Amino acid sequence: MFYFHRKTFHMKLLKVLLLLICFCICASIYAQPPHGIHWSVDGNSYYESGADGITKIQMPSFTKTVIATTQQLTPKDSSQALKVRNFFFSDDGMKILIYTNSKKVWRYDTRGDYWVLNTTDNSLKQIGKTLAVSSLMYAKFSPDGNSIAYVSKHNLYVEDVNTNSIKQLTSDGTDRMINGTFDWVYEEEFDCRDGFRWSPDGKSIAYWKIDATKIPNFLMINNTDSVYSNIVPVEYPTAGTDPSPCYVYVVNLATGNSTKMNVPGDPQQHYIPRMEWAANSTQLIIEQFNRKQNEIKIMYCDAVTGATNEIYTESDKAWVDNKNAWSGNPFGTGWEWVKNGGAFLWVSEKDGWRHIHLISRDGKNQTLLTKGNYDIITLKGYDDKSGYVYFMASPDNATQKYLYRVKMDGKTAAERLSPADESGTHDYDLSTNGLYASHEFSNINTAPVEDWVSLPKHTVIKQGEKEDNGGFVLPHANMFKITTDDSITMDGWMVKPANFDSTKKYPVVFYVYTEPAAQTVTDEYGAAFNFLYNGDFAGDGYIYISVDGRGTPAPKGAAWRKSIYRNIGRINIHDQGMAAKKIIQWPFIDTSRVAVWGWSGGGSATLNCMFQFPEIYKTGISIAAVDNELTYDDIYQERYMGLPQENREDFVAGSPITYAKNLQGHLLIIHGTGDDNVHYANAEMMINELIKYNKIFQFMPYPNRTHGLSEGEGTRQHLSNLYTTFLRQYCPPGAK
Repeated sequence: MFYFHRKTFHMKLLKVLLLLICFCICASIYAQPPHGIHWSVDGNSYYESGADGITKIQMPSFTKTVIATTQQLTPKDSSQALKVRNFFFSDDGMKILIYTNSKKVWRYDTRGDYWVLNTTDNSLKQIGKTLAVSSLMYAKFSPDGNSIAYVSKHNLYVEDVNTNSIKQLTSDGTDRMINGTFDWVYEEEFDCRDGFRWSPDGKSIAYWKIDATKIPNFLMINNTDSVYSNIVPVEYPTAGTDPSPCYVYVVNLATGNSTKMNVPGDPQQHYIPRMEWAANSTQLIIEQFNRKQNEIKIMYCDAVTGATNEIYTESDKAWVDNKNAWSGNPFGTGWEWVKNGGAFLWVSEKDGWRHIHLISRDGKNQTLLTKGNYDIITLKGYDDKSGYVYFMASPDNATQKYLYRVKMDGKTAAERLSPADESGTHDYDLSTNGLYASHEFSNINTAPVEDWVSLPKHTVIKQGEKEDNGGFVLPHANMFKITTDDSITMDGWMVKPANFDSTKKYPVVFYVYTEPAAQTVTDEYGAAFNFLYNGDFAGDGYIYISVDGRGTPAPKGAAWRKSIYRNIGRINIHDQGMAAKKIIQWPFIDTSRVAVWGWSGGGSATLNCMFQFPEIYKTGISIAAVDNELTYDDIYQERYMGLPQENREDFVAGSPITYAKNLQGHLLIIHGTGDDNVHYANAEMMINELIKYNKIFQFMPYPNRTHGLSEGEGTRQHLSNLYTTFLRQYCPPGAK
């Protein structure tokens, strides 16, 4: 566990830790790893795997029926049932595809073995049996359930379920020529993993081809698994490096011939992060970005000829968000077709707010569905039958989330479905018909409450089991706002020491992230928990604070979010410093004991805070930081900073290494040498710069650990102890 993106670290890690210490309407089920509830097509039941096998739970009675027993899931030559990592039904419900024996590919366990259980004759067969163990990726049934397509070692295959005959559809796959899945940076920054789609008639498969042959290798060195070091190459395009050419093909299964879609433009200067069948078997719909990601085009591709037809375009002075930023699908699949394929849902910030639009199939008619000066946060689903679109939003408080629905006619106002008396953060997994949902609610001081509800009245039909937290209770936190001398009002949370005495002075520790992909200030339980401190943080006498400034993805309008364009490391750090300047004027703050820490983008912010505001921050702990913005990948860095070829000075001006000479306080730098995301080279560049200016600091490399610093026996405990010891030494706890 603890694998995460640089940008989404706070959200994912915190969720995992909270589960340890306490507790879409679209019908498609995502490929590995599992995501959300396996709702039935009609939305009146769902499926789960467990000790009894695979079970169907009927709504709203929650009556359970075993669909596949453990005996049925046990291969003939084995005494043990398959360990189910995920499962998928054929369209007729008679066959079940079982995903097992999974292995990691970078962040997630997206390769493994597959078996098919035929519930009519109880036969259980392995798919791709002649291929390498645990090498199959994204296997999925054909619409008629008689074939299964999958990727193995970057080639695409289709297999007959009944005869197990295998047909190889591509043959040029190598470690760098990639069919049916993606290279490192597409995975990391576009959440693209599953790279092929069955046509609705089952006669063709559309797939991506990524040519990463020209991407330079970043060489990581493994010094610990052998007496001789091993080189670990990662294809990694840094900012300013041309991306991998990306192509879309359609293979005709009868002939085996593939046709390339004639997507206009230089394939090395654009991206195609989304591709789906256009609600028929003759056209594809694709989303194309230019290199800077400030212009997006939607176009149809003729599946037979490859001809393209552009129907919609949008541009921005900063950037345009990729569809996965608002679709609610973390694995980048699906297209929200409505009105029987006559229109689709689209989210745009073109009027300054993130709103849902209905776009006609030909792109000529657009209807604004969510009206007003507020942002939607994510789509949660849609139901063609009722004509409702469901989404999360919080018009009055950017730290919270609530469920809303709105009609697709564009005439009625959005309706809030979350209870009016539950202020905080809600989350939902909606059934395919929008009638039921698994629901979770919490706020900064209310532990998560889980239940099942019926909609739209939000009636509780089953109370979730309460998590046993062993009596652990988080300290009380306060949400607050602070306005800087620049008239920037920022949200924040604060945890005061136990037995707080306002007449005394206490140390303050700031937790930072500050970049465009995550908020730290959310009104949800655990947001203010210091997960690395080994002990009772409040009980030991620390004040803990986080504030979110401009550039963070709070639902405060596009101007707030996009003000950071070409300004990472400057405007976000300025806001942190100006907020801290106000906070340390509070009479109970000890200005000699002010610390800051963060991970990944937060590690970068920590360094910039220490270097740009040395008069404020006296102690810093920076983990896995980007010390030089020119070292990070092109998709992320160029989206928010432009192209180094055109505005290199902005990259330099925002990089912590530029300001290293200003270090005055106590600094601890932590980095994993096996970090494929934010490379260890960043730490060594920073070390060299600090040495150059004779700056004293402490440094901890973790051999072969990745960005999450989770691998290896004792690593997490060691990191926690290191963090705690350093903080206690240089920013001592307690009142004075």
